[in-house]
Amino acid sequence: MLTLAVLVCATAIYGYSAARRERTFRQLVDRGDAALARDDTFSAIESFSGAITLKEDAMLGYLKRGEAYRRRQQLDSAGRDPHQVPKFDPATDAAMRDLLRATELDPLAPRPLELLGDVNYSMLRYERAAERYQSYIELDDRSPKVLYKLALAHYSGRRPGAGITALKKAIAIDDRFAEAFYLLGLCYRDTQRRDDSLRALETSVRLAPAMVQAREELADLYGRLGRIDDRIAQLEALLGLNPGPSRQVALGLAYWRDGQFDRAVTTLGHAAERYPDNAYAYVALGRVWLERAQPRPDRVDLSKALGALQEAVGNDDSSEALTLFGRALLLSQDAEAAETVLQQATERLPADPQAFYYLADAAERRGHADRARRALVDYRALEGEESDVRRRAAFAGRLANLSMQAGDPAGAVTWYQRALEGPGGDAPLLVKMADAQLRSGAADAARATIEKALETDPFNRDARALLRRIK
Repeated sequence: MLTLAVLVCATAIYGYSAARRERTFRQLVDRGDAALARDDTFSAIESFSGAITLKEDAMLGYLKRGEAYRRRQQLDSAGRDPHQVPKFDPATDAAMRDLLRATELDPLAPRPLELLGDVNYSMLRYERAAERYQSYIELDDRSPKVLYKLALAHYSGRRPGAGITALKKAIAIDDRFAEAFYLLGLCYRDTQRRDDSLRALETSVRLAPAMVQAREELADLYGRLGRIDDRIAQLEALLGLNPGPSRQVALGLAYWRDGQFDRAVTTLGHAAERYPDNAYAYVALGRVWLERAQPRPDRVDLSKALGALQEAVGNDDSSEALTLFGRALLLSQDAEAAETVLQQATERLPADPQAFYYLADAAERRGHADRARRALVDYRALEGEESDVRRRAAFAGRLANLSMQAGDPAGAVTWYQRALEGPGGDAPLLVKMADAQLRSGAADAARATIEKALETDPFNRDARALLRRIK
């Protein structure tokens, strides 16, 4: 009887202790949740650590503390470049350790797997993050949010095809998931499926009209498809949603490309007045006036271009601004100033390839043949080989002529040979090459070239005169 009483008493004490421990455990967890809600991660971690001390075999304590460490890592990394590989972070390491322990204690709990995916994603470990999210999906395939995270990990890891598969599943569950349609548009874009990308982005904007990123991508896609009116509509909406100098400038340039010159100048002029510290508004305004002045040229338009670009280069010494200013000076027949400005433009990084092209023009006008030649060579190196055969031959012929003017006949021969690869390798060009060959000491080669020229045009006086010189 005594033994039974002792047993009953011991059971009661154990039950009371267990209940008290459970109550204290829940209180610590609730206290930690409250601290986490106000971003007090230190207090949260302290409370969750106390809960773990009470119940070391409870998954919840490790899950909660892992989440708190994850939150601390997020706060510590705020403002960090998202493309920079993160350095070792004790909070991240602790979060990984706790979340792994939570999965060990309860392998069927999906939440720790999601948080492990989040931690790995924050560390740019996209493949590992995708594995964790996939493990979650295998336990619960009805979460559009985690399917979206899985797709984002695939997309960030340059696997857009896998991202499309996950996003289709997410949208099948929630067909109003605007972010999923936006990401789907990006995945389709990267797999060269423009029509599908367009439909996904349009759906995203329809579901979430205030989603700036989706409208930006849609405007860019409309531009690539040549749908200028639709692009302008998106840019106008973006200006209304998120006003600023870059938005206004983009809209002004879109008006210009659509041939709406007055609207372009008005929009860009307002941007320059409203945001005087934003030099690019003046750059864009100068570009529009300069392009309008280019064909004629028109003195009034050119004067306005020079005024805007002078204002621009006072605050913006980018290669683009200097190139446009140099072009305007060149058009106004101030070749000396143009050469100086365009030389500066070629020295700014990233260099505008057009700076080299127009520097060649300015230098050639001033008789600086070697500088003009080097500028053209640099221009071609940046822009790549011309695809049109005739233009490629004309470019080579220009370089050959500049080489002769610079006193480099051997270099001229090389360029004349390339010029002759195009159609219309006529006698005058052959005569120029023969002259270059002769000046470089290759008399036999010059004679053979002259004979070829005479076969093309037997009465060419320059060819016959050069042949007499060789003999």
